[in-house]
Amino acid sequence: MAIMITDECINCGACEPECPNNAIYEGGVSWRYADGTGLDGSFTLINGSEADAETENRPVSDDFYFIVTDKCTECVGFHEEPQCAAVCPVDCCVPDPDFVESEETLLKKKEIMHL
Repeated sequence: MAIMITDECINCGACEPECPNNAIYEGGVSWRYADGTGLDGSFTLINGSEADAETENRPVSDDFYFIVTDKCTECVGFHEEPQCAAVCPVDCCVPDPDFVESEETLLKKKEIMHL
């Protein structure tokens, strides 16, 4: 299950540097799959669709920090728990019920991003 940031976010930014996948961005900021990963050029996402690592994507939120679901591995393979949730002072980094993934899937996603 990916982690999401709720609208209770106070924009403190504590979560952003903790993410080993660079999946967390400040509201209004464009993002790329290549940011903080080993991805380069065209690649296949865990869901089978194709993406370009260098393409700038629109922000998920303009108002508060957000997590790119396709880049979030819940810190599996890096830490025992999601680091964003561990450091969030207002507990707004929570599991996203719309994106439930097994530990095996999260590890595969990590392998894709960090060759």
